[in-house]
Amino acid sequence: MADVATSRTSRAGGEPSTAELVQRGTEQVSRLIRDELALARAELTEKGKHAGIGVGLFGGGGALALYGLGVLIAAVVLLLATWIAAWLAALIVAVLLFAVAGILALAGRKQVKQAVPPVPAAAVRSVQADVDTITAAVKDRGRP
Repeated sequence: MADVATSRTSRAGGEPSTAELVQRGTEQVSRLIRDELALARAELTEKGKHAGIGVGLFGGGGALALYGLGVLIAAVVLLLATWIAAWLAALIVAVLLFAVAGILALAGRKQVKQAVPPVPAAAVRSVQADVDTITAAVKDRGRP
C-alpha cells in the first residue's frame, strides 16, 4: 500500500489518475497473492517434513517391537527347553528392545503432533491482515 501513497502524480491536482490507481492495485494484489502462496507452500512443506519424520519413527518403533516379540518368544522357548540362564539373557534383550521401541514411538508422536493441523496458520493470519489493511485503506480513501 505504500506504493500508492509515495508514487508520482500525473494530474495537476497531485492525485494519480483512476487508471493508474487501478493498475497499481492490480499489480499489488497480484504480488500479494504470489507472496501469500509462497508462504503457504513453505509452511506446508515444514509440516509435511515433521509428519514424515514422525511416521518414520513410528515405523522404527514398530519394527523394534516386532523384534522384541521375537526375542521374547525365543526366551520362552529357551526357558521351557532348558532350565538354564540362557532365557534370562534373552529376556533382558527383549526388555531393552521394548524400551527402545517405546522411546522411538514417543519421539514419533511428538513429531506428528508438531505437524497437526496441516493448515498454514501463519499464511492465513497474513492474508487476514492484508485484507484488513486493504479494507482500511479503501475506507480512508473514500473520506473527504
